[in-house]
Formats: sequence, structure tokens, C-alpha cells
Amino acid sequence: MKDNSKTMTDKAQEILKLAEKSGVQTNFFFTTTFQRYLVQIKILEDLEQEINDAGATVTKEYVKGRGNIYTNPAINAYNNTTNSANKTVTTLLKIVQGFKAEDKAKEVDPLLEIINGGDNSD
Repeated sequence: MKDNSKTMTDKAQEILKLAEKSGVQTNFFFTTTFQRYLVQIKILEDLEQEINDAGATVTKEYVKGRGNIYTNPAINAYNNTTNSANKTVTTLLKIVQGFKAEDKAKEVDPLLEIINGGDNSD
């Protein structure tokens, strides 16, 4: 049985622990991309709460007090943020896969060594 009680923060910490085991957490692009992903998750949580509180539709009053019903704008923002977060995850996976592939390579590119948090003081 899966434990669904973990928060997104708990899950993010688990990902970071796994990253530390592989060493990818020292990669500049991994850390900056992962930080962006955490921001996107926070935005999604806030938008979910807004949608739950306000509902799927909202009413705006215009002329003579008549209300027009519209789709909650938070839904569009949620969908856009979800698409961005999905692209960020794809980028993270590519970084991790590239990091693993680099570990298998015999020669280390100096630029990649610096990006991955290594000390290139040659």
C-alpha cells in the first residue's frame, strides 16, 4: 500500500537524497532546475487550493449588476504551470541521465566537470 500522506516537500527531500547518492546534486543545472521545479509545485498547490475554494466557474458582474459566468482563470494558469512543470521534469531526467552517462565515460570534459560540481583546478 502506498503512503499518500507525504507532502510534496517530503517527496522533494526524498528526490534530493537520491540525487546525493548518485552525486548529481552537485550539478549546477540539476540544482537550478530542481529549484525551479519546487517553485512550480508550490504554484500548483496554491492554484489547486484556489480552484477548490472558488470552484470551476466564477461570476463577474458587469452592466446593471448582471453576472456572467466564466471558467475560473486559475484553471488556465494551473494547466499552463502543469505543462511547464512537466517540461522541467523532462529536463531534470535528461540531466540525471547525462550525469550517469558521464560517469561511464573515460575522459572527463573540463566544462562538464565544473558544471557537475567538480574541482577543475588544473
